[in-house]
Amino acid sequence: MIVKIPLAWLQLAQQKVRFLVAVAGIAFIVLLMFIQLGFQDALYSSATAVHQNLKGDLFLVSSQYKALTANQSFSRNRLYQTLGFNGVESVSPIYLQFAKLKNPATGEKYSIYVIGFDPGKPVMNLPEVQKNLDILKITGVMLFDQNSRPEFGPIAEKFKHGDTEQTIEIFPFDSLQGYRVRVGGLFGLGPSFGVDGNLIVSDSTFLKINPNTRHAENIDVGIIKLKPGFDPDQVLKNLQASLPNDVQIFTRKGFINFEKEYWAARTPIGFILNLMLTMASVVGVVIVYQILYSNIATQFIAYATLKAIGYANGYLLNVVFQQALILALLAYIPGFIFSVALYDFAMESTKLPIVMTTNNALIVLTSTVLICITSGALAINKLRSADPADIF
Repeated sequence: MIVKIPLAWLQLAQQKVRFLVAVAGIAFIVLLMFIQLGFQDALYSSATAVHQNLKGDLFLVSSQYKALTANQSFSRNRLYQTLGFNGVESVSPIYLQFAKLKNPATGEKYSIYVIGFDPGKPVMNLPEVQKNLDILKITGVMLFDQNSRPEFGPIAEKFKHGDTEQTIEIFPFDSLQGYRVRVGGLFGLGPSFGVDGNLIVSDSTFLKINPNTRHAENIDVGIIKLKPGFDPDQVLKNLQASLPNDVQIFTRKGFINFEKEYWAARTPIGFILNLMLTMASVVGVVIVYQILYSNIATQFIAYATLKAIGYANGYLLNVVFQQALILALLAYIPGFIFSVALYDFAMESTKLPIVMTTNNALIVLTSTVLICITSGALAINKLRSADPADIF
């Protein structure tokens, strides 16, 4: 049995060094696309980690709300007004603000995100938080995010090793007077591009940490739980039609999408990641075009010979597209493998949720094939000009 080896493969493999360099160049573009998509996903996932773990059907925020990490409070009375609407079962306020945590080992102070709520009305789905609600009811007790960045010191490690009496000093940004809290438990939420670490405390502890700037009647997010059988979209429309325009209401999906849109369109990091992804695609087209054009130029006499013995342009163009597809698939494999390794390294170093997903793997594979096919389409202009007379 005779195995027919495609002409496209034979031409690529004829010059092995050039072939390997070509695959390495395209693999680097694949790696760049994976890195950009990985960080972009980490940006959106980490920025909406709190949103995704909130227990509720509708979410009330200030009309000036831009993002969860920006301080835009509104009146708690506005949240309680929603209890008078048909379908609303209960409401829960959340307090959010940055403070400074003093590293117990070095004495250095670092910005940390403080989340406060009434433990009698739990608002978070995190299992570790649910387990420690009774502990949170004690004023002056906090839960520490064990996935926080390391600059906060060995708080989680000490707690895991049995030190349940360690106290940490928390400072509001407007004062040199700190408030001491005891570590009552751990949870896992993780940092984001705007937050290095998180604390969860009761609403009473939150107000003691920020005695000068926060008052009980000013809240940051209002969570609305609906009665069974009520449509969140319909209740949202009723609330929007009746409440003053000093607040805005979201469904869970709308709340998450609003946050993503802010980071994608209104922050430098979102713009840079989108720009770099576009640039990687453009550079990829240029690199593959140069590779295919150079290969066509090298094999120009061979193509002219094929045309002289009767092969049509369509056959020769098909050869070029096959070469583009071969380069795409062979470059994708090492690019994918190196990307997985880099994802693990970056996640360990930054504590951000940078993980390989099936969706990203398919997006990059499709993009790589399209980049190579596009480059092939641009390179075939050289092939069209191949004249059988060139062999003489």
